[in-house]
Amino acid sequence: MHPYPWHVPTLPELARDHTDLGADDLAWLALLQADWQIIADLSFADLVLWLPDRDRTGYWAAGQMRPTTGPTALVDDVVGTFVPTGRRSLLDAALRDGRIAREGDPEWRDDVPVRVEAIPVRRGERIIALVARNTNLHGVRTPSRLELSYLQTASELTQMIAHGAFPFPGQRSDHADSPRVGDGFIRVDAVGKVAYASPNAMSVFRKLGLTSDLAGENLAEVTRQLVPPELRLDEESISAVLGGRMPRDTEIGNRKGIVIVRSIPLRPSGEHTGALILLRDVTDLRSRDRELVTKDATIREIHHRVKNNLQTVAALLRLQARRIGSASGREALEEAVRRVGAIAVVHETLSQTYEEEVEFDAVADQLLALVSEVGTREGSQAGAIRLRRTGSFGTIGSEVATPLAMVLTEVLQNAMEHAFVEGRAGTVEVAARNTDATLEVRVVDDGIGLPVDFDPASSSSLGLSIVRTLVSELGGTLRIDRRDQESGTAVPGTVVELTLPAKAGSAPAV
Repeated sequence: MHPYPWHVPTLPELARDHTDLGADDLAWLALLQADWQIIADLSFADLVLWLPDRDRTGYWAAGQMRPTTGPTALVDDVVGTFVPTGRRSLLDAALRDGRIAREGDPEWRDDVPVRVEAIPVRRGERIIALVARNTNLHGVRTPSRLELSYLQTASELTQMIAHGAFPFPGQRSDHADSPRVGDGFIRVDAVGKVAYASPNAMSVFRKLGLTSDLAGENLAEVTRQLVPPELRLDEESISAVLGGRMPRDTEIGNRKGIVIVRSIPLRPSGEHTGALILLRDVTDLRSRDRELVTKDATIREIHHRVKNNLQTVAALLRLQARRIGSASGREALEEAVRRVGAIAVVHETLSQTYEEEVEFDAVADQLLALVSEVGTREGSQAGAIRLRRTGSFGTIGSEVATPLAMVLTEVLQNAMEHAFVEGRAGTVEVAARNTDATLEVRVVDDGIGLPVDFDPASSSSLGLSIVRTLVSELGGTLRIDRRDQESGTAVPGTVVELTLPAKAGSAPAV
């Protein structure tokens, strides 16, 4: 028994525990289940997949599908239940004889008459499963032409299942928005002429510009007349899919509409008799997709232009700094260059992605290089100071990335300016850890350390004021301490620890 009594077993679990089905058998059943909503809708019936027990003592229900076109015949879910041999005679007959088993008299379930058929699922020479088709006869009425076309197609598909001709090996829809029966149904004959088109299918072709009827027309030729050559993906797709010869799907369209078309060839007795063609109008979906792509491209372009403008500002500030005779004035402008550069790095990263999130490790590495470059340009001993990153920041939201970049830049620059004096060499390490609860960043150097009387809260440093303000706006905490006081050793240096709440980091690093 499963440790959680409410757990619904999956097909692989049931197969592993109760059958000798191999990986290829399960792959075949997975292909069948990928398309059995189509069969349920065409049949107006519930489908249940039954796996024969390895000891042939009964059957395990491994899957269930209800129709969207009619009332259900199974109120309760049956997946995971066991039926012993002899309880369902149709399952026994279908497994024994290798053919579809049906009876004339309906079963009564909860005062509902249900017609049941058992369809063997053949793979090669073996019957690996059974599909029970359960039709609620209360929903049966005098069938329309649409319903007759549905039922005829369902009958041919179930015959193909019994003969091992369906599903098609390796064939799955390439589109997540693949059409369903109700979206648009067309039945073509063996030469690709339309035998029946549902009202929804006609509406789809009207959207493409069709003014006449489809009945009796060659579907591929009609489509070629509606879709100009320059808008066709390829001629092979139109012939293969709309001609009903290949189990494939494709997307066609013109300036009026866009349609996904899927073809399921029908070979109930081994010979090609026609095909089921399903259609879905995705004009509005593709329009929204284009709008999103345009919006994303616009946002990326904005980030790119902001980055370029910030780099221009930094260049102008650098030129101005060279013309100032005052050392303090040059220093102030160089600090401004560094701060503008930190913001530009974030916008550069955002300009290269469609997401409004940043893999901040790349940003941090660029900031380390930026601070080192500025330090070298200012004539410090930056070449003897090693900056390195350990751990990972993970993914950071764009609204947090810019202030975090500025904070990190200020802390790194402060270490470069004040921790290593008189040609002292050393290391500055940025250690990051992104968890589900917090983003923790530690910047540790092995420089001369803080003055004994240093008080971060009362310091008038502009850089520290910027750091305190930004950390407060992010809802985080900031701690600055002497390294020897934190570790209890004689190792000199400074520790700056930043802790941000979970909302600051969108996702931990994997």
